[in-house]
Amino acid sequence: MTTFSYVATDVNGKKLKGKEMAEDAAELIDKLRQKGLYCTSYKDLTAGKANDVKFKFKTKDLSFFCRQLAAMLTSGVSLVKSLHILQSQTENKKMKAVLLDIYEEVQKGRSFSEAIATKPGVFPGLFVSMVGAGEASGNLDMIMNRVSEHYAKDSKTQNKIKGAMIYPIVLLVLLVVMMVAMFTFIMPMFRGLMMEGDEIPPLSAAMFAISDFFINQWYILVIALIAIVIAFRIILTTPSTKLKWDEMLLRLPKVGGLLRTIYTARFARTMSNLFASGLQMVDCIEKSVGTLGNTYIIKSFEDVVENVKRGEALSVAIGRINVFEGMFVSIVYVGEESGTLDQILEKSSDYYDDEADSAISSMVSLLEPVMIILMGLMVGCILAGVFPILYGGMEGMGAM
Repeated sequence: MTTFSYVATDVNGKKLKGKEMAEDAAELIDKLRQKGLYCTSYKDLTAGKANDVKFKFKTKDLSFFCRQLAAMLTSGVSLVKSLHILQSQTENKKMKAVLLDIYEEVQKGRSFSEAIATKPGVFPGLFVSMVGAGEASGNLDMIMNRVSEHYAKDSKTQNKIKGAMIYPIVLLVLLVVMMVAMFTFIMPMFRGLMMEGDEIPPLSAAMFAISDFFINQWYILVIALIAIVIAFRIILTTPSTKLKWDEMLLRLPKVGGLLRTIYTARFARTMSNLFASGLQMVDCIEKSVGTLGNTYIIKSFEDVVENVKRGEALSVAIGRINVFEGMFVSIVYVGEESGTLDQILEKSSDYYDDEADSAISSMVSLLEPVMIILMGLMVGCILAGVFPILYGGMEGMGAM
């Protein structure tokens, strides 16, 4: 249904304004005529409304949406009615506008997957594919349950990473604040303790030089910081440099191993859900690797896709690119041989999720003492540069 605003006149020639829902303009005019009104002008209030909404479902919101939709579909509620209930109960205005537009498209006869496919950027490609597979198989409620669990686990992993990084980030911010305060406010106070002609120790001279730079030439630091941010954005948006960057991340000690574990868990979970929903193997591979967000791995999987198209086993194809560890390749091989690839991948994703949690905790436990040591070194250097000045100042006072 579309919402129209209209201007009409009644039998007495009185002009009236209002809003009315109708399928199209012809139905609007017919409804107004039945009320004894003659429509002089009208406007479609929903035209382009949802398409103009810049909104993207968060992982947590998408998981909740899928869980609610699955519960209603399992209970026997129709898809149209379920979408109507969900959009009417949504408090987020942008999300509500998107869901309202999808509800109206489905009510007009479009399939659910077609309706959400018209909202590029709003829903992940994986979600669109899973919905299409669910509609084709007639098991949309079961697929929504799987998608809900998928995004719930994905959200849990993201939250663990964010939560684990809070303390190191707080320490880093404190380190920067301490450094700026020391060189901007504290070091200048000790300059007055020096007597004319006193010889300045090299470390103290270096500290005063840094302090003068912070006070008088701070804008250079700001310009340098902005330049670094711009350069970093260019690196991440240029395909060739982004490819090198992603490859470098995978080769870093500790970090590379953690990323590979996270990517393995995400690939296994996505592949399991897509394969269980009935999609072809090649489609499952392409969509699964697309969720990883690493251009180097995506590029490497181009050969995997081509080899699988030629009839090669998935385990053999992914074993050649050396992206995943050998144990995961063996797991895929066992799943192919036993005909339970989706079930084995689902179990392996849980295992690698636990491994990623352990790796994240281990890395954070290493970062914390490193940050504390850096803070201690900074304070120690400043004290080493200040004590000779204090000592010299006290000697000067004693001589007087």
